[in-house]
Amino acid sequence: MASSNPQTLPTTTPTRLTTIQKVKNNLNFHSTLSELNGAMGDLGTYIPIVLSLTLSKNLNLGTTLIFTGFYNFLTGAMYGVPMPVQPMKSIAAVALSDPSFGIPEIMASGILTGAVLLVLGFTGLMKLAYKLIPLCVVRGIQLAQGLSFALTAIKYVRKVQDLPKSKSLSNREWFGFDGLILAIVCVFFVVVVNGAGEKENEFDETEEELGDSIEGNERKKSGRSFKKIVFSLPSAFIVFVLGVILGFIRRPNVIHEIKFGPSNIELVKFSKHAWKQGFIKGTIPQLPLSILNSVIAVCKLSSDLFPTKDFSVTSLSVTVGLMNLLGGWFGAMPCCHGAGGLAGQYKFGGRSGGCVAILGAAKLVLGFVLGSSLAHFFKQFPVGILGVLLLFAGIELAMACRDMNNKEDSFVMLLCTAVSLVGSSAALGFLCGMVVFGLLKLRNLTSFKSLITIWKHEGQEQV
Repeated sequence: MASSNPQTLPTTTPTRLTTIQKVKNNLNFHSTLSELNGAMGDLGTYIPIVLSLTLSKNLNLGTTLIFTGFYNFLTGAMYGVPMPVQPMKSIAAVALSDPSFGIPEIMASGILTGAVLLVLGFTGLMKLAYKLIPLCVVRGIQLAQGLSFALTAIKYVRKVQDLPKSKSLSNREWFGFDGLILAIVCVFFVVVVNGAGEKENEFDETEEELGDSIEGNERKKSGRSFKKIVFSLPSAFIVFVLGVILGFIRRPNVIHEIKFGPSNIELVKFSKHAWKQGFIKGTIPQLPLSILNSVIAVCKLSSDLFPTKDFSVTSLSVTVGLMNLLGGWFGAMPCCHGAGGLAGQYKFGGRSGGCVAILGAAKLVLGFVLGSSLAHFFKQFPVGILGVLLLFAGIELAMACRDMNNKEDSFVMLLCTAVSLVGSSAALGFLCGMVVFGLLKLRNLTSFKSLITIWKHEGQEQV
């Protein structure tokens, strides 16, 4: 027995240390302000959907905050990038439009969607789909989702919103704590600070090249310092904090409606009807979007943004599946990853898992300390500011499609995007994109000229 201990310790300790070191590296901040700013990049999608379901369907906001906060922290530690945790949009859309689709149906659809994704991940079918689906079709789905976010964001900015009913009302007033002028100023502020999403350190490199020509000029040096300070501001975080302040100013008495303590976490009771309706109305339309945008598109975008990292559709599919198989039984909103959330967090400076870990920690604190009473405050949060955050997330996602260099791939991508947007279905856009891609490949293989040659050759042989 004594001789076996020296043999086991060297084999287990390095593995343990390697895992701990990997998690530590994944959560390590590249820049504290940038990571904090990046954490705000996904809120333009998260808050409107979760708040709408809380107000219209009595979704347990406290439970959702706790579970999604845990998911955020876990995915940040696993992947080492700002991997988003977003509500499943198709299920949310069905719930907001169908009065009979209640909490049991919402949770049943999330659990069943998660189960299917888990099976696809473990069996390797998701990896097969990733290899077979052409890049131009994936880009078409990304472009459609990005433009959809941007169009929704413009609607949030221009129109007064009834979030519980998911409807636009009258035109937004120009002035006020949720006025059009406020949203426009926020857009200008983000553009000035973040620009069009230039590469990191691009400004610093330019300054180094010009260093000799401006040496000794104190005025220009102070101008450079001012620019550097402005360009490093956490724009999304500042805009979000502004929204929080304005929310309290709009209705100061909201502080009395907020109660301390977590919401009661209870098991959801399911009926056979809830499972049936959840699968038919929720799971079936959600699956194509989850497979394409939450797994395949996220894996592709992650590889584009972080080429040194190793991503797997199998891992992403399994994590989405496990998230929903865990939280759905307790009333937490069905969740997935999303290319739009990743693009938004990257746009505002998120570069590590620490970005979403910050967001996860904030959700956990709010969930345990304030619970569902937090919904009273978020009703006062300026929707126009949420629109600003969502706008830049959508644009960043759409810009991932700029690598389509040849006309054939661009044609398939744009067709896929058009069908997805007009038909309001990523599945329909995907189907049309795959069919057209196949037809174009078939056309290239069997051109009209080659058919004529074959025909003439066969005719000569018969003569």
